[in-house]
Amino acid sequence: MLSRRRLLQYAASASALAATGAIPAAISDAFAAEEGAKRVIPWKNWSGAQSCTPALRVAPSGEAELAEIVSKGATPIRAVGAGHSFSGLVPTEGTLLSLDRMSGLVSTDKAGGKATFKAGTRLGATGSLLAENGLALDNMPDINKQTIAGAISTATHGTGSGIGSLSTFIDGMRLMTASGEAVDIDATKNPELFQAARVSLGALGIVTETTLKARPLYKLKKRTWTAPVEEMLEQAPELWSKHRNFEFYYIPYSGMTIGIINDLTDEPETPEPVNEDDDGLRQLQQLQDWLGWSPATRRWVIQKILGGMEPETRVDYSHKTLSTERNVRFNEMEYHLPREAGTEALREVIETIEMNDVEVFFPIEFRTVAPDDIWLSPFYKRESCSIAVHRYHEEDYTPYFSLIEPIFRKHEGRPHWGKLNTLKAADFASLYPKWQDFLEVREGLDPEGRFLNPYLRDVFGVEA
Repeated sequence: MLSRRRLLQYAASASALAATGAIPAAISDAFAAEEGAKRVIPWKNWSGAQSCTPALRVAPSGEAELAEIVSKGATPIRAVGAGHSFSGLVPTEGTLLSLDRMSGLVSTDKAGGKATFKAGTRLGATGSLLAENGLALDNMPDINKQTIAGAISTATHGTGSGIGSLSTFIDGMRLMTASGEAVDIDATKNPELFQAARVSLGALGIVTETTLKARPLYKLKKRTWTAPVEEMLEQAPELWSKHRNFEFYYIPYSGMTIGIINDLTDEPETPEPVNEDDDGLRQLQQLQDWLGWSPATRRWVIQKILGGMEPETRVDYSHKTLSTERNVRFNEMEYHLPREAGTEALREVIETIEMNDVEVFFPIEFRTVAPDDIWLSPFYKRESCSIAVHRYHEEDYTPYFSLIEPIFRKHEGRPHWGKLNTLKAADFASLYPKWQDFLEVREGLDPEGRFLNPYLRDVFGVEA
């Protein structure tokens, strides 16, 4: 039987964990005092592929508390957002901190086209908070669960040949460095640090606030249709130049694609449709299980299903049409290639999958992104296309991804920082012209490597 005091401790602990991903120090210490040892809470990312058992999990409520943690906490100190990164950015045996209690809208400047958010704000909340103030971001990624800090630190992006990643929307930032000092930076105030911090992998410090460029609230007309893969590939250059947002998905073993375009409109909103993406994925999984023995039969069935689908049109505000819910868990590898190499690379990916009878049902995603000048941006000074492959979270992704990654590398691809890859420091140094500049800024800010977990030491070539 539980005592009333003990029951209340469990209830408070569970509530805090659900809300922030961490147990407040007062509750944690109460458990420790009663049982004579500090409780350790394991962590896993969204897909379950990354995990750790940190010495401490904390969720500071403000900068004063954060400064104490950053300057004195057990190392490595790593921030966790929504846990949607598949690479090893988060795991630590030191301090794992959540910014969920440092979230929300700070201010808006409608005339100046800006909005300042606390770094732990989720992208889904960002869209609705901006909409309430008559504003919107110029683009959104296809998943809206990430925190602002996590999204910009990994150059998370949407699609659109003339629109950059979320990191290009940054007008200014507030960064907590290893000494516990908070600094404000922008393009004129400490510009070198600003260039490094816009895509930093959390290696320079903890972002606490971000000011993002915004525009007046706008609506998009979204059209979804199906087409044979070769038809889609031939039309792709015209589609990405003609439409504001364009992307498509190839369904393995089908010869078919699903295309999506978004364009500006003043038309009235249409009713929000039921999100059937998860059901569609489960149906593709069933077809793999039932017909994996016969690729030809599987192709015929999928073509029959997709061939009978009529194009769909939806009108709504941008943050509602650009992002969707993703509840079927997976692991992902995504590379950003020179745009002119994209269609040929995708053909090679499809051929490799189907010639090797890879058991996969997740669609392959193809998007476009505009160039920028951010030091560690995968889109640094080149027009890019992004190709992403996914593996169901309960299946071993290694054999599949190891077949596909050499294709991406052959075409000079740069991996998404939050997605799985096997590159090391020498590989990144050859892909990023400003690599050494970033390393020098990082060394100057954090010479002891307080923010470097083993994965990042490999990435940057820093010995323990």
